Amino acid sequence: MRIIIRYFFRTLRLILTPIVLLIEKLTTPKGQSRSDEAQQQVDEACKSLALYQFAACPFCVKVRKEIARLNLNIELRDAKNNEQHRQELLDGGGRVKVPCLRIEQNDKVQWMYESDDINQYLQQRFA
Repeated sequence: MRIIIRYFFRTLRLILTPIVLLIEKLTTPKGQSRSDEAQQQVDEACKSLALYQFAACPFCVKVRKEIARLNLNIELRDAKNNEQHRQELLDGGGRVKVPCLRIEQNDKVQWMYESDDINQYLQQRFA
């Protein structure tokens, strides 16, 4: 019975992954417009941020849409297919849970989980 359940969910994931990615592509908002100077400042601030994520995770999609809406150049790190990024997430954040925003400020690193918390932080800092 266990193997049937496992294969059911694997099949479900195989079917839903392209659908989730297509919906993300079609519904991602246009980026916020800024002057070149302001965008350079935002890009510089984004160098201290990295988002650990899975491609088809709905909560990661939610954060990536907010990143696109705010026109942020945040490095995306795939914690599912890249073993190095997965290990960094486990070592630094303490668990492999996505989405997770790595925030580096004043030689301190903060690991922020939960899509709503990440989106709120990004809105407060960049909106």
